[in-house]
Amino acid sequence: VTITLTTTTTTTTMVAPSRRQQPQSLQVSLQLPITILIFFVLFSLVLYVAVAPVPATNDIGIDMLDGNVTMDIGLNLRSEVRLARQRLRKTIHKRREQLSKALDTMSTMHVPQRLKTLRNKHEIVGERLWEVSTGKETVEEILQAAKHSSTVLGADDDEMPNDKPPMELNEIIEYLNDWIKTLHKSLERAKHATYEGIWQSYHDLTVKTLYPWDREYLSRMPERREDGSIFLSIATYRDENCLNTLSQAYGKAKQPENLFVGLVQQNCKENCKSGILEGGIVKDVEPDQDCYKAFCETPEGKAICDNDQIRNLEIDESESLGPYAARYFASKLWYGEQWYMQIDAHMTFAQNWDEASIAMLHAAPSEKPILSHYPPGQKAKLDTMNETPGNRLCGPMFATSDLESQIIRLEGGNRWDKVYLDTPRFAPFTAAGYFVAHSEMLRDVPFDPFLPWIFMGEEIIMSTRLWTSGYDIFSPAHSVVGHIYVRRHKPKFWESVHRAFTFGVHNPLQMMVLDRIKYQLGYPEAAKDMLYHKSILTAVEQYSMGEERELDDYMEMVGIDVVTKEITMTNWCEEGRVPPGFEQYANLYEIPASGEDQ
Repeated sequence: VTITLTTTTTTTTMVAPSRRQQPQSLQVSLQLPITILIFFVLFSLVLYVAVAPVPATNDIGIDMLDGNVTMDIGLNLRSEVRLARQRLRKTIHKRREQLSKALDTMSTMHVPQRLKTLRNKHEIVGERLWEVSTGKETVEEILQAAKHSSTVLGADDDEMPNDKPPMELNEIIEYLNDWIKTLHKSLERAKHATYEGIWQSYHDLTVKTLYPWDREYLSRMPERREDGSIFLSIATYRDENCLNTLSQAYGKAKQPENLFVGLVQQNCKENCKSGILEGGIVKDVEPDQDCYKAFCETPEGKAICDNDQIRNLEIDESESLGPYAARYFASKLWYGEQWYMQIDAHMTFAQNWDEASIAMLHAAPSEKPILSHYPPGQKAKLDTMNETPGNRLCGPMFATSDLESQIIRLEGGNRWDKVYLDTPRFAPFTAAGYFVAHSEMLRDVPFDPFLPWIFMGEEIIMSTRLWTSGYDIFSPAHSVVGHIYVRRHKPKFWESVHRAFTFGVHNPLQMMVLDRIKYQLGYPEAAKDMLYHKSILTAVEQYSMGEERELDDYMEMVGIDVVTKEITMTNWCEEGRVPPGFEQYANLYEIPASGEDQ
C-alpha cells in the first residue's frame, strides 16, 4: 500500500507540471482579447449612463422594481448629470462665440487707424449700432462688457483709462479737429437725407468715436488747480463781436495772466451768405473774421496768444451743431483752471470783472455755487453798477411754438431787488449765455455729446442737472458783464443747417433731439415706450440727473408740472426769499429796518 501511494504521489508530482504549462499558454493568448472585451463593456456602460433616456416616473418605480430604491436613485442621478452636461455645453458654446466675436472685432484690419485704436482700448461699440439704435443694449453696457472681457483675456489693469495720466491739451485739440473733419464727411453723405437719416448719421458716428473718447476723457481729466485761474468758454457762430469780446475780457480783467479761453469758432470761409434780410433776401457776403487770429495780431493780444492762453477750435459753418454742441467742444478745452465761466461771443465787461466774480462765488452760502442770470444790455454802464442789485432769472414757461415742442423756456430776467446785498440771492435757473461756477462741475455735470442742433432746451436741462447734482444757483449780487441781445439780420445756425441739407429740415430735427431732454425731465409723451426712435436715448444715463437731490423736488421748488404743462407762481425768486428747504440761510437776506443799503 505504501509503495502504491508513493508511486501515485510521485506520478502525480511528475505529471502536474505538464498539466500547468497548457493553461498558462492559453492565458497568455487570451489576455489581449479579454482586456479589449472588458474595455468595450465598460465603455458601453458609460455611454449608456450618459445618453440613455430617462423613463417616466410612472414607467419605472419602486413598485415595479420590487422595492429596489437603488435603481430609481440611479436613474434620477443620470437625469441630473445629463441636464448639467447640456447646460455646460451651451455655456461653453456661447462663451466661444463671444470670444470669437471679440477677437474678430479687435483683429479686423480694414478699418481707419482711429477705429483700430479704439479697438485696442476695448472700446468696441461701432459694431453694435443696431442693438444701440433699437434700445436693446446701452452703449455703457457694451463698453463695460468690453472692459470686463479685456480683464478676462489678461489685460493689465494699468491699461484701463482711469489709471492713465490726463490727456495732453494738444492731444485733445487734435482729436476734436480730426473728429470734426470726419463729421464733415459723414454729414456730406447725408446731404439729401430726411431729418431721421441726418440724426442717424450723427448718432452712429458719435457712438463709434466721440462717445467712447468722451468717457475716457472724463476719466482722465486734469486735477483742478487752486491758483485763482479762470477758464472762459466762448462759443461763436459767425459773430462780428467776437474780437471785441476777447479784447474786453482780457483788457478789463484784474489778472489777465490767470485768464484762459476755450474758443470755438463756427465761421464761413468761402461762398458765404448773409442772414435773412428785409423782404426775405439773402446776399453774398465776405468770409467771416477769424477773431482768434485778429486778436493775436493786436499788441495786447500777441502776448496772450504767445503764452498759449487761448485754445482755439474751428468748425465750418456747414458743420455747425448749434450753441449747446459748441459749448460741449469748448468745455473739453478746459485744463485744470480753478473756475469755469461760460459766455456768448457778444459781451461787454466791467472793470475787474474776474475779481468780482470770484468774490461773489465765495460770498454765496453754498459749497457748490453757480452764479447766473440774463445780463443787462450792452449799453449798461457796468463800471457804475457795483452796488446796483443784479438781475435775476425767475420766470419759466412752456414754449407755445410748434418748433419748440413745449420745451421749458426761461423769460427775461428782471431787477427784482430794491436793496443791494453783498450776498448773492438764490435763483432757480442757469442761463446758457452767462454763468460762473466751481470748475468741478465739468466733472460732475459733463456736457452731453448727443444734443446737436438744439437752440432751446439747454438752459432747463443744465439747471436741473446742476441742482440734482448738489449745485445751488444764485443771481450775481451785481452785474459784471453785458450782453448784445439784438442781432437782427445776422446769420443763424439753423440757416446753415438748411443750406447744408434741405430747407426746413432743422425744425423736425430739433424737435426729435428735444425728446432726449424731455425724457430726462419726465414729459409723459417722451417716455421710453412712447419714443419711436430709441437711439435718441443712447447713453442718456451718463448725462442725466445727479444723485444728490431729486428732480421732483426741484420741479416743485420752481413750480413746473411737465404732465399738465402748468406753471405755478412760487414768488420766492421774485421776492428775494430763500427757496423751500433753505430756510437756514434766511437771515442773510434780511433787510435792515432803516432800508439802508448794506
